[in-house]
Amino acid sequence: MASSPIFSPARHAAQRDRMADAPTGADFLAPLIAETLLDRLSMVTRDFARTLLIGAHDAALADRLRGTGTDLTLFEAGQRFAQKTGALVGEVDAIDLPLESFDLIVWPGGLESVNDVPGALVRLRALLAPDGLLLGAFVGDGSLPRQRRAVMSEGVRPIARLHPQIDLSSMGNLLQRTGFALPVVDVDALTVRYGDWFALVRDLRAAGLASRLAPAPPPLTREEAARIAAAFAAQADPDGRIAETFRIVHFSGWAPHPDQPRPARRGSGAASLAEALKQKP
Repeated sequence: MASSPIFSPARHAAQRDRMADAPTGADFLAPLIAETLLDRLSMVTRDFARTLLIGAHDAALADRLRGTGTDLTLFEAGQRFAQKTGALVGEVDAIDLPLESFDLIVWPGGLESVNDVPGALVRLRALLAPDGLLLGAFVGDGSLPRQRRAVMSEGVRPIARLHPQIDLSSMGNLLQRTGFALPVVDVDALTVRYGDWFALVRDLRAAGLASRLAPAPPPLTREEAARIAAAFAAQADPDGRIAETFRIVHFSGWAPHPDQPRPARRGSGAASLAEALKQKP
């Protein structure tokens, strides 16, 4: 018997379609993640003729990728969003495109709320031509600690409302298990200071990080929301603002090719992101 999905594809699609109507700049995380991915891509000493970008809401990232001369394909979960941007529509763990269709796949967020993460990675690995690169990022383990404490406040029903999180070691193991060569995983911690909990909630919604749990938990009552807001505010710095943490996990892996360098022995400490991304011209 198949297990019940953790996340709702319908809620995911609805969230993505709402993002299509959001004003420019509402998602503060998107340009930050895009810049880090482009920085990592700039380390690669080769060109990619065919690129798949998972997620169509960051038009600036799509334009930067097109500017490299690559043939860019967009893949998007929201039906209306896909129609607006010319993207293919679907969920990543059910993506069905011809094998070895791409030389580069860029995934700037979303892996953390995919029902079948290993299945999604296996599918993406199959879409890469030999010596193709998967490059991505997501909000990972250790993120939003103050919100997580606040949601567990006394007087708030003990119902799962926040997503489970993926840590660095799990992601590295997943890349290896799903057939990627030279996997690299690292993390950047981003601190954002808020005036109140409701400002954080607005940012999470704008970034597509609101709950996609299935089934959807019952809405918070006014009293529960007030208790969470008060518990969040109680963690403020002396100036009254609350510092919340986003841990952005970056990952990369290559489709195997005979000419690739062999990875360093596990535990040697010799592997680095720059060396893993460098390829011979």
